[in-house]
Amino acid sequence: MSTETSQADISRREAWVIAARPQTLPAALAPVLVGTGLAVRDGVFAPLPALVALVGAALIQIGTNFANDYYDAAKGADTADREGFTRVTAGGLIEPAEVKRAMWLTFLAAIVVGAYLVAVAGLPIMIVGLVSVAMGVAYTGGPYPLAYHGLGDVFVFLFFGVVAVTGTYYVQAAAEAGVAFFTLVPGPELVPLAALVASLPVAAISTNILVVNNLRDREEDAETGKNTLTVRFGYGFSRAQFVLLLGTAYTVPVVFWLATGDLTTLLPLVTLPLAVAVARTVLTETAGEVLNPALERTGKLLAAFAALFAVGLAI
Repeated sequence: MSTETSQADISRREAWVIAARPQTLPAALAPVLVGTGLAVRDGVFAPLPALVALVGAALIQIGTNFANDYYDAAKGADTADREGFTRVTAGGLIEPAEVKRAMWLTFLAAIVVGAYLVAVAGLPIMIVGLVSVAMGVAYTGGPYPLAYHGLGDVFVFLFFGVVAVTGTYYVQAAAEAGVAFFTLVPGPELVPLAALVASLPVAAISTNILVVNNLRDREEDAETGKNTLTVRFGYGFSRAQFVLLLGTAYTVPVVFWLATGDLTTLLPLVTLPLAVAVARTVLTETAGEVLNPALERTGKLLAAFAALFAVGLAI
């Protein structure tokens, strides 16, 4: 194991925490914060649906992490030369069957929790929830694993950004307005254009977490047949992608300010120094010992940006 901690030093409880990868939870929290901040601004804030949306998002994130741990090991993508954080299946810390079972149980818990949101917001949330769970498995599992064909970035952008933010807003607006269960296409009062635009920074920075991960793992991924965009198009492409996504994220608060005249929507710009520092690392480094901290700082950037954007929208 080329990991920071040897197997002998890790207890079973610690191994499950490692498998759940709590450092990735900002990707689940961020869209709920932004969707809720916009809901407060528009007077449709509903605390219980917002809380349940957060729990459901966290469960889908953890379930996806279990799936990645299990399927990457099964496909041989996690090797002894891995530069990333500990993987429990490939490292022999937890039996593969147990990790796979934990994956399905976590996704089942997400579906059970989501049943409340379906009752509140109807068929659209049922469809979104089930597709999100399916995509969580399909990210590294199934006959056409998305991450192995350069589609992981699209998955993260859509499901941990656009869908998560607009879905969070929708369940609150639907709870306040009341919608028929079989409403298939929500109207603009339930999913306004502002929610779609507000989702773009979360989508962009969440995707950048994956970009840093793929830059770090490029050599190993190329050897094991995991054809991420970095493997397909090289370091230069992914670095340009990182900068473009970062630029998109910081453009959106300015767009909101110009559209509303609300200076508070510019609060996320406070995080620019952190963004520049991470970008400098991404643009110049390839080693895992440098990109691992950059990966964590990108997660912190996402959390800070989302929290400030949510506050700025709400007030």
